[in-house]
Amino acid sequence: MNLEIIAQKTIDIVKIAGEFIKTEATKFSSESIEYKAVNNVVSYVDKGAEEILVDGLRQILPEAGFITEEGTVEQSKENELNWIIDPVDGTANFVHGLPVYCVSVALVQNKKPIVGVILHLGNDELFWAWKDGGAMIKKGDGETQKLKVSSAKTLSASLLATGFPYYQFEKQHQYLEILKELMQKTHGLRRMGAAAIDLAYVAMGRFEAFYEYNLQPWDMAAGILLIQEAGGYVTDFSGGDNYLFGGDIVAGCEVQKELLAVIESHWK
Repeated sequence: MNLEIIAQKTIDIVKIAGEFIKTEATKFSSESIEYKAVNNVVSYVDKGAEEILVDGLRQILPEAGFITEEGTVEQSKENELNWIIDPVDGTANFVHGLPVYCVSVALVQNKKPIVGVILHLGNDELFWAWKDGGAMIKKGDGETQKLKVSSAKTLSASLLATGFPYYQFEKQHQYLEILKELMQKTHGLRRMGAAAIDLAYVAMGRFEAFYEYNLQPWDMAAGILLIQEAGGYVTDFSGGDNYLFGGDIVAGCEVQKELLAVIESHWK
């Protein structure tokens, strides 16, 4: 299995889905918003982009299954190979016209990401990686660079990213305590509203680290590989490796250990 070729073919399909999303963004109206659950929005754009991705990715690896946010195809967690797809990560941003959303696609083998592609449509930035092949970004001006996580060593020199829970508020108090401590120990925290973009930004050093809970595999899979290939670290909130399907993630550069200590002190 040539992962470089698979990554390039995946990029081509992601770009097609991206063009569909950009076209629909110019004429999208609030009447098209649907609700999957309280505070969890979706639209025909998410579903249409997912169908484009599924159809294209199926041609690359017919034997691979799918784990997708919108469920437009039968889900198959137990396959050795699975495509994990978020057609529009940052849907709430998209439907409100905030240009911070992306397409995120990963190929996982035995639940470990081996190919990852993220297309940040608002910034016209393409991120990709394959296992043991490094991670790259191509910017809108055509410049291509290798990704490398930040060289920062301490939280006091760090800008962090996180997300705010919009459901399952049982641990809201613990989360706010973490936030309170980190507000005092860092250059600041940012909430972009698209976890895949946050992770891509960690991989390129714009953020020193990212943490969040209540996430799904499609929020994280591609970004996890980008960070790992860019020299960073990825764990769950307890410092273990149950992040892709466990729902919580801490990802960063050398500040990872210090950040984990703060999280673990409040996350009971």
